[in-house]
Amino acid sequence: MIEKLIEQHLVKGVKKLGGLCLKFVSPGSSGVPDRIIISSTGEVIFVELKTERGKLSKLQEHMINEMRKRSANVKVLYGLQDVKSFLDELSGDDLK
Repeated sequence: MIEKLIEQHLVKGVKKLGGLCLKFVSPGSSGVPDRIIISSTGEVIFVELKTERGKLSKLQEHMINEMRKRSANVKVLYGLQDVKSFLDELSGDDLK
């Protein structure tokens, strides 16, 4: 499945659960995750989406590691099944 369709499933699912799924664009800062999710309870999660066979670039790995060092909640989801599992977690607010 192509990344665009995976992303559409994520956006629809988050909205259905009462959250926001914002496209993350950060001019001048490459490697940032694709989406910022704000759950219905206010939890902020940064999400990088990949296809099942996708791979993080070195720049993405570096940025995610830097964000995690600062206690940011960053998820990397590979394919539709990971998105579905993430949405199941989100529906139970079990993201910590």
